[in-house]
Amino acid sequence: MHKFKLFTRLYFSFFIRTQEGAVYLRMPEIIAIDFGTKRTGIAATDPLQLVASGLTTLPTREVVPFLENYLKTHEVATCVLGQPKRHDGSLSEVEDEIKKFIAYLSKKIPSLSIERYDERFTSKMAFQTMLDSGIGKKKRQNKGLLDKISATLILQSYLEANNNTIL
Repeated sequence: MHKFKLFTRLYFSFFIRTQEGAVYLRMPEIIAIDFGTKRTGIAATDPLQLVASGLTTLPTREVVPFLENYLKTHEVATCVLGQPKRHDGSLSEVEDEIKKFIAYLSKKIPSLSIERYDERFTSKMAFQTMLDSGIGKKKRQNKGLLDKISATLILQSYLEANNNTIL
């Protein structure tokens, strides 16, 4: 391969050029999971780790195969898994299921770093976000959308807490 082509390929795999012409180092994504016993919302950052966006909502049994495929085409630094807590700070009743999920995920994808992050009130904030954005009543009943927005809120909060964002 010609040296210039090799350099160009490497350049575009490590750097991002904005429309304004600025160049930034491409960073591995961070993903977030809003775990549910039936459905699970997933969100991911942009390549600069500035903004969280909802990816999808899946039946929980399909999350690990989805992540295995996702990791084939995306470099991911960390998986942030929501940690549901009650008002008094104690862990939610779903925590045992989450721990089983983490053990299975760690076994299937041992290279994936997993961090926990407090997700208190994200479902309520997600519902309020849907109201504020003018989403109709029928779409607001879509619990999958709620889970995807919740995962996005968990990830955005994580980014802000870790100073990954300028927002």
